[in-house]
Amino acid sequence: MTAHLTAVVRVAVRIRPLLPKEVLHRHRVCVRVVPGTGQVMVGEDRCFYFDNAFGPSVSQDEVYESCVHLLVERLVNGENATVFCYGQTGSGKTYTLGGRSQDEEGGIIDRAAQDLFIYLAEKTKESDVVDVTVKVSYIEVYKEELRDLLQRQTTHKELHIREDERGNTGNQLFLPLLIF
Repeated sequence: MTAHLTAVVRVAVRIRPLLPKEVLHRHRVCVRVVPGTGQVMVGEDRCFYFDNAFGPSVSQDEVYESCVHLLVERLVNGENATVFCYGQTGSGKTYTLGGRSQDEEGGIIDRAAQDLFIYLAEKTKESDVVDVTVKVSYIEVYKEELRDLLQRQTTHKELHIREDERGNTGNQLFLPLLIF
């Protein structure tokens, strides 16, 4: 297989700063990034290694540029890309993906969408491509249930992952009630 077709999973960890409530209750930081490495120390003696490790002061831009920017470029060139955030409630997934508000730094979604449309505009200028279709899904898995985060909260639709006759989801996730 050629290098650009090889499937690679990269893992990054982002340590969020203590919340004001945690500072007020005198909680202490027990996890730290070893500078210049993908290493995270828990306590004084436990080390874990990741492709990227980001401390509490790292900007949204640095996380995006280090982990996602190249995926968006590859996506425009026909490769598949997925960004998957995992963590307990309150660990910073929503902030990393979406940012806080319009007044502050945007998250991965804002930056990826902006870059995607810039790259697509450049690509359509370079070729005879007339039409481009962009399909996006934003799914939350919580307590073994799937939720379409692009649907209004007032409607509840149950989503299911569908498999083909060989037990594969194929090139896409089959979510029958997901609207693009």
